[in-house]
Amino acid sequence: MAVQYAVADPFFAAKFWVEIAGLTSAYFTECSGLSAETEVTEYAEGGLNDYVHKLPTRTRYTNITLRRGWVETDDLWQWYSSVIAGQIQTKPVSIILYENKVEGTAQPKARWDLIQAYPVKWQGPEFRSDGNAIAVETLEIAHSGWQRQ
Repeated sequence: MAVQYAVADPFFAAKFWVEIAGLTSAYFTECSGLSAETEVTEYAEGGLNDYVHKLPTRTRYTNITLRRGWVETDDLWQWYSSVIAGQIQTKPVSIILYENKVEGTAQPKARWDLIQAYPVKWQGPEFRSDGNAIAVETLEIAHSGWQRQ
């Protein structure tokens, strides 16, 4: 007798959207760096030789790196250039994962809302006269953490 199991449809990482308040011209092809790590301090208690206490201290969040194909507007560059000028403008940034659906409208399945996000690095496209690759910009965004929806 064969046993049937219900298998949930996996959510492929290729179906995502990045929302940046006020910037509607950016369509990203890659998003990486959604990572958090809590530092641990080890404390060896005198007379206790079985183990060492591990006490959590602070949590660090890595910067988010966004890559996109070239778009004619310079909204992202203007946002970063204001940081260069010392005028840091934090904006709400959300990374949204959608279900793997070919037909119809795909529904969002997970959302990460970055807290106090602002750009810290911009990299322009690489130019080669002998290549035919798409010009891609890279934007790195710092933040103070995220909330998972």
